[in-house]
Amino acid sequence: MSIHTHILNTRKLVVLAAALLLSTINGIAPAFADDVAGSSDHPMISRFEGARIARYVHRDFDEVKLPVSPLTGGTKFENTMLLEGEYTAIGYTNPNNSSIAAVYRSYSNALDKNGFEEIFKCNGREDCGHWFSSRLLHLPQLGSISDTDAEEHSTSRYLLTKLPSPDGDVYVMLYVYSNTYRATRTWLVVVKSESLQGDLIAVDTDAEAMAKGINEEGRIALYGILFDVNKSTIKLESKPTLEQISNLLNGNPDLKLVVVGHTDNQGELAYNMDLSTRRAKSVEATLVSDFGIAKDRLSAWGVGYLSPVASNRNEAGRTKNRRVELVEE
Repeated sequence: MSIHTHILNTRKLVVLAAALLLSTINGIAPAFADDVAGSSDHPMISRFEGARIARYVHRDFDEVKLPVSPLTGGTKFENTMLLEGEYTAIGYTNPNNSSIAAVYRSYSNALDKNGFEEIFKCNGREDCGHWFSSRLLHLPQLGSISDTDAEEHSTSRYLLTKLPSPDGDVYVMLYVYSNTYRATRTWLVVVKSESLQGDLIAVDTDAEAMAKGINEEGRIALYGILFDVNKSTIKLESKPTLEQISNLLNGNPDLKLVVVGHTDNQGELAYNMDLSTRRAKSVEATLVSDFGIAKDRLSAWGVGYLSPVASNRNEAGRTKNRRVELVEE
């Protein structure tokens, strides 16, 4: 079994585990008589014990733009992430004796234990921004499901997470807050993106293929270098691709490379320029420290989303645009 195949199989197990384990958090949650007609818990995530569904939307396919940064100036989120796929939004009213902290911790602990990666979180007005609740719950993509009586409460909790899967990544937004009547409420938005395996470029590019691409086009795009969400930390499964880059350089002692980071267009340009630069520098530093490549043979730059190879209007295109390129110096 190849390393790549092992990684994919492992991720499938993570998805299955999440589906089984998350369905048991906070107690078993069958349909409740008090729930709004036609509603149900998401198959992967049950309700906080004693909660009832007050609002519910499910669509086989939709898109939603969710914040990955605080609200600045009281008018707009600095950065957002566009998600598309099978879409479920559930608004729960929690029992009167439940606190925001207790509900949030119950969900967030379960998500963390089952492999969901944190994309962004914030707590209360000081951290999230003064009118965060109003802007979040009245986003155009949420439409009629928005909560018109949300209070700008100092103890609200927001969390956006991702569960990577070859069958389609799963995103969960959790928002726990109180309304003007001091009732504790929970919004869950779950988006399961479509499988992209048929659209992805192969990630097992070896040193020979890299050399061929550089000789013919002066560059080669790599999809086997993976990073933690919104970070420059290189994931362990990137090692095979890094080893092949090392083999390329060791086999061509006169070759010098520019490592160029690329992103999709989610978020502001300045943010993506910084992220892509930090990721490129992380690759450069790893090749020097872990593989013994001379520092003067490498340089690193980031161009954000300024050089796409596909449309950023859909997840398949955005996936192709998130890449690292090697350019001959």
